[in-house]
Amino acid sequence: MTDSSRFTITAALPYANGPVHIGHLSGVYIPADIFARYKRKSGADVLYVCGSDEHGVPITITAKKHNITPKEVVDKYHTMIQKAFFDFDISFDIYHRTSSKLHHETASNFFKELHQNNMFIEKFSEQYYDEKEKIFLADRYIKGECPICQFAEAYGDQCEQCGSTLEPSDLKNPKSVLSGGKLIKKETQHWYLPLNKFESWLKKWILNDKKNKWKQNVLGQCRSWIDGGLQPRAVTRDLDWGIDVPIKGKRGKVLYVWFDAPIGYISATQAWASKNNKDWRPYWLDKETKLIHFIGKDNIVFHCIVFPAMLKAHGKYILPHNVPANEFLNLEGEKISTSRNWAVWLHEYLEEFPGQQDVLRYVLCANAPENKDNDFTWKDFQVKNNNELVAIFGNFVNRVFVLCHKYWGGKIPAKKGIEDIDNEIIEKIKTSPKIIEDYINNYKFRFALRSVMDLARAGNKYLADTEPWKLFKKDECRQRTETILNICVQLTATLAIVSDPFMPFTSKKLIGMLNIDPQNWNKAGDLKNIPENHSISQPSLLFSNIDDEIIERQIVKLKRI
Repeated sequence: MTDSSRFTITAALPYANGPVHIGHLSGVYIPADIFARYKRKSGADVLYVCGSDEHGVPITITAKKHNITPKEVVDKYHTMIQKAFFDFDISFDIYHRTSSKLHHETASNFFKELHQNNMFIEKFSEQYYDEKEKIFLADRYIKGECPICQFAEAYGDQCEQCGSTLEPSDLKNPKSVLSGGKLIKKETQHWYLPLNKFESWLKKWILNDKKNKWKQNVLGQCRSWIDGGLQPRAVTRDLDWGIDVPIKGKRGKVLYVWFDAPIGYISATQAWASKNNKDWRPYWLDKETKLIHFIGKDNIVFHCIVFPAMLKAHGKYILPHNVPANEFLNLEGEKISTSRNWAVWLHEYLEEFPGQQDVLRYVLCANAPENKDNDFTWKDFQVKNNNELVAIFGNFVNRVFVLCHKYWGGKIPAKKGIEDIDNEIIEKIKTSPKIIEDYINNYKFRFALRSVMDLARAGNKYLADTEPWKLFKKDECRQRTETILNICVQLTATLAIVSDPFMPFTSKKLIGMLNIDPQNWNKAGDLKNIPENHSISQPSLLFSNIDDEIIERQIVKLKRI
């Protein structure tokens, strides 16, 4: 089936204050990449955009800590993140950055449009100020005693002991995370997006219109926010690093990072369009385009409530069609912590497991936290590689290629006569692609991947049940052997197609071994993909076993923290 729709697919902009880890991959970039790859293979017009989020207080803090400029910080991590994504073959059409001139212009124009249309509330307020650091502090950089549970180290936005959502003014004895000193309150002027004015519209749009279309975890979080009552949210900050507020005489004020970051999807699209001589507008202004945001659960509010309110206030842009947010991935039973270095970093994995990108893609998709938090363990990583990728998928493909070369010199034998056992596997080959695509279209990537592996598993069982290596020894059964191997080769060709969204390196290798051109999704399940007498290449192993020693090394590496 050919999909002629247009899709704008966004993956959450990674913050350029550190590298990317497996939690990011599992929650955002792998599911987004699976969806984008599948839609392209289905014939859809796909634009898949991402980029580095390069503004905000944490970057300025890192710069101060290392006595370098914020620009040096973001340049370092933008380059690192971009390379890791490239080496992992995340198929972005563009990987942009919010420090670019184009993004600054796009975000400024967006702000000006809303400002001219009187969409902002302008007000003065007193906010916490660190006199030593000479900076207004973000909520996360304020600590104090929680008014709910009396925990002494609660943050200005949340108490990590009792989980309560807080405001900095709720804290007793607030102090600066940066200097450790007491804070003063200082008057400052800011612009606010009145989310309360959009509350009734958001309630209808999300809780009614998207009721049976969005994931329950997404709807649940949106409902709790809306039911709690939406409040105006500041869109500007007192800071030197960022996009200057485009109002005369307002130096030292920049657009709040949560406001400018999602506009980065639009500026990335514009950059892609300019580079490729395309029109960017259909991807953001055409109501027939489906806008899909892939994010983690910490970004649900911004992509389901705040950004849609911004787009609605502007009036010209399409709204998200779906926001299939995932939950969090833990590591060895503990929450991933970048501050404690309790993480598996993508750039380190690529160095330590060269040529094994698809193993990580497979494991992270198989364990994806689609509906609840899930866990990554190195032992499970080893088991899934050795017992599934090697023993099932790789084993089936290798046996097929070896038998074709052993008995027919690498030529594909003809299909001559079909038996009941053949019809069973033929039906599996024909029906599996539709099952896989239905799961992908419903953002159930774990089930989709399981169906890919089930097809390889069915191929192994078919070989084990028919035993063509035994039949070949009997002259009267030679034709039967030919039929079995022809069917197995056709199954392999379908595997090459349906595995591409999940394991692109493996798919490419399979296509090379089959000596065919890449195939679109509508060729999956075709029993005539590989013509008889077609020559295939010598087999090479798709996957290799991972030893206990390698896994133990990774576990020890974590325990050194």
